[in-house]
Amino acid sequence: MTRETILERLRSTLEPLSYVDAMWEGGSAAFNRVDEWSDIDVQVICNDERVEDAFTAVENAFADPGIETRYRLPEPTWHGHSQAFYSLADTSPFLMLDFVVMKRSNPRRMREIEIHGESVVHFDKENVLTEDHVNQEELSDRLKRRLEEMATTFDLFQPLVIKEIYRGNRAEALQFYHGMTLRPLVEVLRIKHSPARHNFHVRYIYHDLPHDIAERIESLFFVTGLDDLEKKFREAGEWFREELRTKN
Repeated sequence: MTRETILERLRSTLEPLSYVDAMWEGGSAAFNRVDEWSDIDVQVICNDERVEDAFTAVENAFADPGIETRYRLPEPTWHGHSQAFYSLADTSPFLMLDFVVMKRSNPRRMREIEIHGESVVHFDKENVLTEDHVNQEELSDRLKRRLEEMATTFDLFQPLVIKEIYRGNRAEALQFYHGMTLRPLVEVLRIKHSPARHNFHVRYIYHDLPHDIAERIESLFFVTGLDDLEKKFREAGEWFREELRTKN
């Protein structure tokens, strides 16, 4: 199956169902960046009591060519909606279907344009889909608190990296470097350049951050050994502190 035939089958299956109100596509489609490696991110809104029926309808719709792999997230999910992933037979593995069912009663639709882009609506029978935006005041308060937290914790945890470098424990040093040094560095840069997606870490950095900054971050992730790791550890730390100073 192709991307187009999968989406058409979903629409033709779900739109006639009285308990399904709307269907839209997010992910790369919402940013006009679909390519041959893009998966398919689809969300629907349905009657609170018919969530399982929506999954059953989709799974029956793909009985031909067949579902090779199905994974349903355990409930409750982190985002509060029901979600399953499907790999279809005789179909590119890149065309994995990421299918989310949202209850009518749940107001959290994950449609903020600044975070999720401009979704592609396939149908909206009840006019339930709105153009949502991030609450900038709430975001500003949250990021202020986050910067204050990182100002405290960053230097506190850097010894976890350097002591493993000194001990010659390459894997542990690299793990702590990624988690304790690079992750907060990327976050503080995102707060500056892409605040609504500040917690996306390196996901989409080539789109969300200026090109030169994304390339510099990339260079810090690749190390050739302990000496190079120590050098980049110190460079990343100084960069973080410099960015934090500009915030104060």
